[in-house]
Amino acid sequence: MLLPLKKAALAGFALIVASACSEAPVPDRFAIADPGSIPQTEQRPGDPESGYRTVVNRGYVTCGIPYSAFVASDAFGEPRHRLPGREGRNADLPYMFNSTVNADGVELVVNNCLTCHASEFNGELVVGLGNPFLDFTGDPAVTAEMLGTFVEDGPAAAAWVKWADRIGAIAPYMVTGTVGPNPAPNLTMALMAHRDPRTLAWHDEPLLEPPPRDPLPTKVPPWWRMQHKAAMFHHGGGRGDHVRFMMMKSLVCTDDLPEAREIDAWFTDVRAYIASLEPPEYPYPLDRELAEEGERVFERACSACHGTYGEDRHYPNLVIDLETIGTDAAYAQQAVAAERFVRWFNRSFYGDGAEAKPALGYMAPPLDGVWATAPYLHNGSVPTIAALLDSSQRPTYWRLRQEPREYDQHALGWRFDPLEHGKDGAPDAEEAKWIYDTTLEGYGNGGHTFGDDLSDQERRAVLEYLKRL
Repeated sequence: MLLPLKKAALAGFALIVASACSEAPVPDRFAIADPGSIPQTEQRPGDPESGYRTVVNRGYVTCGIPYSAFVASDAFGEPRHRLPGREGRNADLPYMFNSTVNADGVELVVNNCLTCHASEFNGELVVGLGNPFLDFTGDPAVTAEMLGTFVEDGPAAAAWVKWADRIGAIAPYMVTGTVGPNPAPNLTMALMAHRDPRTLAWHDEPLLEPPPRDPLPTKVPPWWRMQHKAAMFHHGGGRGDHVRFMMMKSLVCTDDLPEAREIDAWFTDVRAYIASLEPPEYPYPLDRELAEEGERVFERACSACHGTYGEDRHYPNLVIDLETIGTDAAYAQQAVAAERFVRWFNRSFYGDGAEAKPALGYMAPPLDGVWATAPYLHNGSVPTIAALLDSSQRPTYWRLRQEPREYDQHALGWRFDPLEHGKDGAPDAEEAKWIYDTTLEGYGNGGHTFGDDLSDQERRAVLEYLKRL
């Protein structure tokens, strides 16, 4: 069942940007990375201010909804938040949309990165914070077809057909069963399946076997971590030039190498902007004495994987093997098993200076601003940090409270309701989609039980310390 149109349209249209050929041949190889420390790679310098302007103004996704149809449909509502630096038409669009003009002179409305990489906290929009409340359970092809009824003949119709055909081809691979999880990795693989890696030409029939139709759940990590990380993605598979991974948001529409090179130049600045971001400060009261106690516990029990903070901070960039971490293995296993897509990337334009090299494990992330990034683990299966540090508190079935959203200052996470049943016990599909069911494949909440060894007092102290990061 779809959301009411305005919410469904936002979520269904959202992942046209959420997917994250070299002219010289690259060895046809496939390497699985060993867990362990990932070496840093020098990144291309860029201008953060220019990068921000690109994010909020430019059409780096080059196909989309004709502006006339966007307005006539009234499907997307009025802007709830207005960001500084929005220029021209963008100033009047919802923050997750940008205006652009295609080669035929048709004005289009296209998604930008902030669809998934911005979220509300205490009524304010935090740029760079992943949005755990997005609903990708509806079919975006339905929204695309609905918008087509508002399109005029001529160049606007041709622009809509290109976008709608792309959405129709990839829609089956981007529909989740639960509100909150993000299907961007699956969408990216679906896009690769339709493109020639050397020319980026689109083919209506896939050239590779597409990914599974049921996306494994992943959560969107905060942007401000990227200034510390040597590799992208939960499995650490995004090695080398981070720009080449970040710019794949445009892959749904980028059909040739000249366009890819132009977007690459823009995204050198976007990467610099992302790397310049700092986490928000904890907005509630803080027990500083207890936090100091927690720092000592953290440095003893947690810093070997997650690093140290302050003036002499150190982040080890460790991928922890599946046996040690014990968390749901499905996502890492799928990334390693998807050899055809790893090969596609490494042989393509995007692999020039970058390398897809996933590991059978998960990166222990830096924890700057971690208190704001609920739910936890790579699949968002644990609703609070308190439950992350005490596995006995983790609910098997639960749902986030949507309206109003309430932040739990003690457990550090959005308030949620534990349930007695999973999706099978819901009265209908509309209710079922809100239930996070940890018994489903990829949704498990086990592992990362290191906090179980702490006393109750030590856990309280660590929770207080994490508010300072």
